Amino acid sequence: MAEFIVMPKLGFDMREGVLVGWNRGVGDQIEKGEVIAEIESDKATLELEAQAGGTLLKLLAGEGDVVPIGGNLAIVGDEGEDISSLDIASNGESAAEEQLEEEVAETVMPAAAGQPVAAAESGEFPAGIKATPVARRIALEKGIDLRQVNGSGPGGRIRKADVENYRPGAPILTPATTTPARVGAGSEEVPSSRLRQAIGRRMVESKTTVPHFYVTTDINMAPALALRKEVNRLLPDEQKVTVNDMIVKAAALALRSYPNLNANFAGDKIIRHGRINVGSAVAVEGGLLTVVQKDTDISPLAQIAADHKEMITRAREGRNRPADFEGGTFTVSNLGAFEVDHFIAIINPPEAAILAVGTASQQPVVVDGELTIGVRMKATVSADHRVTDGAEAAQFMQKLKSIVEEPLQLLL
Repeated sequence: MAEFIVMPKLGFDMREGVLVGWNRGVGDQIEKGEVIAEIESDKATLELEAQAGGTLLKLLAGEGDVVPIGGNLAIVGDEGEDISSLDIASNGESAAEEQLEEEVAETVMPAAAGQPVAAAESGEFPAGIKATPVARRIALEKGIDLRQVNGSGPGGRIRKADVENYRPGAPILTPATTTPARVGAGSEEVPSSRLRQAIGRRMVESKTTVPHFYVTTDINMAPALALRKEVNRLLPDEQKVTVNDMIVKAAALALRSYPNLNANFAGDKIIRHGRINVGSAVAVEGGLLTVVQKDTDISPLAQIAADHKEMITRAREGRNRPADFEGGTFTVSNLGAFEVDHFIAIINPPEAAILAVGTASQQPVVVDGELTIGVRMKATVSADHRVTDGAEAAQFMQKLKSIVEEPLQLLL
């Protein structure tokens, strides 16, 4: 029986993907799980695995097409099978929704001043407003003026989620209000990449909806650096341990004792995760990605190091796998390699906390009443006050500090 290959959701905030190209053609036999195309999300170029096996009967999207999550990309079934009843547009909007678009074009959209605004008699977007049929239907049902809604789709197109998340009185963000029009001699206008837009969207969401608070501690890194030197002497190059690997492992062990920091806020409840999957922020061209090491608290340090090397390499080469990004429950952002002493990080929704780590450097310290030279590193946790409080976050940082300063615990 014929069925669709659809655009999968490859990240928490992914809304659509771009079809980069097909690896197989019409008439080819494909297996379930076989890589048949490449798609680009907001974060990276990823491999599309077939969700069903059979003969590739029709391609519904071409190179460069933007397809929403769940949108149809291709049809697979038995050779020679009649697919006329399945052959619909690849943009995820059914024939019924397309008919709804035509009907909405003839309706009246509510105006900000309470006066009706007649829709345009013709043209691609009724009333000159870029919006999907579903978004228009919901707006009509709720009496929302689409001109007051910020569109997050391609070209500012308003989508279902934009209407559902709309709150009256929210400021209308337009190019004039979001970017000062000051382009003078020597200035340059650089288009915002999909990754940059995704980062901006997520960070605005985080800072405007999550009540952040911060707790900083100072960690003696001398024991950890000494242990790292001994461990790496025994490991092959592909498994050599970095300072970040050790911090990630330490954070995972500390999270066992403080599960509220390994959680999500969900309205009237807090979801504590059964697994501890620690993400690491990775700088890539044009932005930032977070790769996720799974079951970090029970993974050997050498395994964590190997996983990180593989995922970071894929991220920087633009050939990530969906599993590299999925399932994160806590994040570590490490700017130590850039000689940053201290910073605070923005929480990565829907996680409840993120750890910011600076560089480990020699500093004058007082030990047993005497001034000496030590190696210290500052670490700061940003936490969601809806999920945890200052005392608990401070205890988490104490636990983290004790593990790093007695690093043999990382090997147990």
